[in-house]
This record gives sequence, C-alpha cells and structure tokens, in this order.
Amino acid sequence: MPKYRYRGRTGAGQLREGTVDAPTLSDAADEVFDRGVTPIDVRPVSGAGGVRVDDLLRQLSERAVGLDDLITFTRQFRVLLRAGVPVVRALRGLGQNASSPRLGRTLGEVASGLESGQSLSQAMGHHPKVFPRLLLAMIRVGEESGQLEESLQRMAESLDQERTTRERIKAALRYPTFVLIAIVAALVVINVFVIPPFADLFAGMDAELPAVTGLLIGFSEGFVAYWQLVFGGAFLAGLGVRAYIATEDGRLRWDAIKLRIPGVGGIMRRALLARFARTFSMAVRSGVPLLQAMDSVAEATDNAYIARGIRQLRTGIERGEGLHQVAERSGLFTPLVLQMLAVGEETGQVADMMDQVAEFYEREVEEDLKKLSSYIEPFVIGFIGILVLILALGIFLPMWQMGSAAL
Repeated sequence: MPKYRYRGRTGAGQLREGTVDAPTLSDAADEVFDRGVTPIDVRPVSGAGGVRVDDLLRQLSERAVGLDDLITFTRQFRVLLRAGVPVVRALRGLGQNASSPRLGRTLGEVASGLESGQSLSQAMGHHPKVFPRLLLAMIRVGEESGQLEESLQRMAESLDQERTTRERIKAALRYPTFVLIAIVAALVVINVFVIPPFADLFAGMDAELPAVTGLLIGFSEGFVAYWQLVFGGAFLAGLGVRAYIATEDGRLRWDAIKLRIPGVGGIMRRALLARFARTFSMAVRSGVPLLQAMDSVAEATDNAYIARGIRQLRTGIERGEGLHQVAERSGLFTPLVLQMLAVGEETGQVADMMDQVAEFYEREVEEDLKKLSSYIEPFVIGFIGILVLILALGIFLPMWQMGSAAL
C-alpha cells in the first residue's frame, strides 16, 4: 500500500510529522484527521510501496482525460463557484459525477490537497498528466487576481476554441494524410516488387545505367535486405525525438521550430499572441503586479520559446524601462501588438488595448484555419510530383536509351 508523508498541527498548535499507509491521497488525509492532526501538507513518499499490479492495470485500462472532459469540468466548476459552493465541496461533487473515472479520482485528490493547506493551483499541479499547463497557469492567475470565476470562463472558452482548432486541423490534414499513406505503401510495393525485375533486366543487358536508375536500384536492394533495420531505426528515432522534446532544452527548440513551419507557423504565432494578450489583459485589469503577471502570462502561453521571451521582459522592466520598449527589443511581438502597447501605456488603458489585440488575432486565426487545407495541398502535390519524376526517370530513362540505340 502506498505511503504518504504528512505535516500538520494538533489542536494545541504543536507541529506533527509522520507517514501513513493509505490507498489514495484522500484516504491519507482522512487518516491524519483521525489521528487528531490537521494536515498542512500530505504527499506521496517517492518510491515507497512499489507499484501494485491492480493500480498498474487500472492506469492502463482507464482512458486519458480528454478535452471534452476538461471543458465540462471548467464550466461546471465555474457555475458552482458562482453559486457560492465552497471549492472543496464543488471539487468532490464534480469528482463523484465525472464521466471520466480518472478525472473523478484526481478531483478527489485535489480536494484533499486543498484540505491539507495547498492552493488550488498547487494541488492541481501534482497531476500534470490530467491538467494541462495552460489550465494551471490560468488557475494561478485567477487566484492571484481574485477572479477565479473569470479565469475558468476564459479557460473554458480557450479549451472550446482549441477543440474547434483541432477538429479543423484534422479535417485539413485528412486528405494529405491519406495521400502520404498511399505514397508510402506505393514506395514499398515499388521497391519490393517493381524495381528488382527491372534491375535484373538492366543487369542482363550489361548497359551503363543513369545515376538516377542506379540510385533507385541501390535503394531498393538495401530496403529489401534491411527492411527490419529501416522500420526499427525509424521507430527508435521517433522515440528518441519524443524523449528529447520532453526535456527542457528539447521543448524550447521544438516550440521555436513550430513557429517557423511555413503556413502553419504563422497561424500558431497569432494564436499564441492572442492568448498572451487575453491573459495579460485579465491580469492587469485584476491589479496583479506587472512582474508577477509576467510569470503567470508566460506559463499561460504554453510555448516554451515565447514564455522564455516574456520572462526576459522582466529584466528591462526591473530597470525601469517601459513595457513597449522592452517588448520591441525582444523581437517576439508583431507591429500591431507593439503599437497597442505603446497606445495603452500613453493612455493608461493597456488592458483594453490587449483585449482588442486578442479579438483581432482570434478572428484572423479562425479565418486562417478555414484556409489551412489550401496551404497544405501545394506542398503535397509538389512532393508527389517530385517522387513521380524520380521514378519515371529512373525506370524509363534507361529503356528509352536502349530503344534509341536499337533503332
């Protein structure tokens, strides 16, 4: 059974520390209460108790918390808070009625964390596989500004927009994906069944082959002989890239590369700027100190490259420079954002200007997503054309040469 380390105070105010054995974090907090101690902090002991087979099977069998589950949770949580329901009671009620067993169990553990003295963002931060970075950052902004309900409303709208974005991206990528799958299948068939007979034919004629033909024959022979290594190497390379992206440096580089992808990168940058403007506006309007708001807004962008640039703005602000000046020097923001920041500083209406920036970019992103398929199709058609040209030259060019020589 898992072990949990607790720290709390007795009714006389004395500090107590120790460990308890309990199936879940909620049960551990209840056990501490039964001992006459009000828990301040309860957390699992790393490496204690090992991994139970039933817990492992439960984690494998449970489906992951989806976007629809998070949208439902944020909307219902906001409604309950607006109705005056205490946070812990609201979380336990939502956990009991959650359609996802994993989310229901997690909400119960978050409620136990609140009872042990943690803040809502801290308690939810112990479950990064359930709650995304953006949600945690928005919860933190809401706690700091005292506008948790508005943060949840913004978060629900953001998640809803993300769902719409994913659906449109899937629809735009459906045709190119099918085409690429067909191309890969065709390449396998050509290398295994088509090119080898032609290679035997050309070898029997003892003719000098063009460079393109020799390249195709060499690639086909290598693929037939080492296809296990080819697929195994591709699989291992994919795992290696995924593991590197999971590191801090890898995520920073990958997030920077995503913003440079032709066509798609511009859409992602505008979406991130809209998210930055909306969150920054809410933080400023709520009276959060500027330096503190920078950290929260950086987390809310959910892009390591943009977040690093936003945090670097703090250095100039701490030296007394204006927000527009340090933003212009960073090179992260478009002329529209810089102009709105300058006007906002002059008029004292930074929040209003950022709201206008967010609305403008949100409309642009929505229009660009509708045209996403038209951005991708030229690249797919060009790629197919190049492959067909290489195959045609490699197979038919030597045949044309031999036919000309015979004539």
